[in-house]
Amino acid sequence: MSLAVSPRHEAWMRRAIEVATASPDDVPVGAVVYDADGRELAAAGNEREATGDPTGHAEVLALRRAAVRAGSWRLEGCTLVVTLEPCTMCAGALVLARVSTLVFGAWEPKTGAVGSLWDVVRDRRLNHRPEVYSGVLEAECASLLRDFFR
Repeated sequence: MSLAVSPRHEAWMRRAIEVATASPDDVPVGAVVYDADGRELAAAGNEREATGDPTGHAEVLALRRAAVRAGSWRLEGCTLVVTLEPCTMCAGALVLARVSTLVFGAWEPKTGAVGSLWDVVRDRRLNHRPEVYSGVLEAECASLLRDFFR
């Protein structure tokens, strides 16, 4: 179940879409971390192809950069905005980082871990569960991926 989306989430998703399109050589996924006051802490696109790093997903990179900028690995009060439903690695990372809110665009039926295949972020066995806003600007986010894979 997803919560009601706000205009702020849509504006933040437009920023994530902008980040996703910045790297034409990798799958266009953009992630942006905002602090509790709505200030951008970090942004990243996928860098797996550029770095050869299998963990070079946009979400992981944005979380790492946000933690450095925040001065703590605990990103309580922060919001992660990403154009694609996170995979198990990224969903696990945002839970472990104590991200308070997740906003994502397109669903990922093949590897999604926020409701598609698994639901890591809402697993009651874990010690942290962020609020989730799904399907934000879903059509625009999905078209980025369709166009890339054409």
